[in-house]
Amino acid sequence: MKIHRLSLFAACILTCAMAIVALAFNYVQEKVIADTQSFYFYLSISLVFIALLNYFVLELLFNSYGKKQIKRISDILPENILQEEENVNFQQLGERIQKNVSEIDMMKEMEDYRKEYIGNVSHELKTPLFSIQGYVETLKDGAVENLNIRDKYLERIGNSVERLLNIVTDLDQISKYEAAEISINYSVFDINALTKEIFDLLEIEAHKKSAKLVLQTSQSAIMVRADKQKISQVLTNLISNAIHYSNREEALIKVITKTEQEKVKIIVQDNGMGIKPEVLPRIFERFYRVETSRNRKDGGSGLGLAIVKHILEAHHQSITVESKYLEGTLFTFYLEKAL
Repeated sequence: MKIHRLSLFAACILTCAMAIVALAFNYVQEKVIADTQSFYFYLSISLVFIALLNYFVLELLFNSYGKKQIKRISDILPENILQEEENVNFQQLGERIQKNVSEIDMMKEMEDYRKEYIGNVSHELKTPLFSIQGYVETLKDGAVENLNIRDKYLERIGNSVERLLNIVTDLDQISKYEAAEISINYSVFDINALTKEIFDLLEIEAHKKSAKLVLQTSQSAIMVRADKQKISQVLTNLISNAIHYSNREEALIKVITKTEQEKVKIIVQDNGMGIKPEVLPRIFERFYRVETSRNRKDGGSGLGLAIVKHILEAHHQSITVESKYLEGTLFTFYLEKAL
């Protein structure tokens, strides 16, 4: 339809141009032509004939050009993309081309992600594996005879094996979350009581860092409906991260719970080193580390925050983060309030 309009428009332009030329010629030669009325009559007939001729010629040229362009495009597109219709609509063709370009970009992005993921997994696994290999070889070379060295190296081997198991467990868990293979077992429990349990579990870690754990709540007991085991994992990851990244003599990690209509708001706040603005959007990515050396020293898998994000998404909730570098970080998420 657009080709027909284009041909008609171009034919009208050419015909008008020819009419102007003819009228100009008549003006110059008006003394020579005696019967001007007959001249205009024959001129009108001629112009109509010329207009029709221009239209059909231009229609033929545009169609020929269009088919050539479609053939050129079809050579680089999948074979079946243009076989559905004989007369291809150019707007639809443009949309199809854009769709294919988007799919190609997405495939490239997925390939880059796959390469980065494999590289990260390899790097995480080889660190404890090389440690185990080094200690075993040292023991084989005669250090096993020295009881002090033997016991120390066996303890380090055990720590490396535990780290390997943690990485593999986290990988297995996050893969199941992404494949939607883990179900949420809802139950009603007190989020404040759960927080206190986690404080007790992390008390030794907090003491080593001289960190103080505080629960700030609007009520003595706040009941939520969620998967208790998985929410325990969320709080453990967030509080443990806050402890590890505390860099002050009087580090304070605060968990704040309060009700808001049909939901319960949970905040995990610290006054630690904070997160730089340029890396803040990436902290929930798998294997992304805010501070690589410290996290590896502590034996983290780099998957903690990614797992937190997936657990909350499985509860149909989200998590947000606010941070000021060298001042502290604040994580916020919601849970369904038990009625």
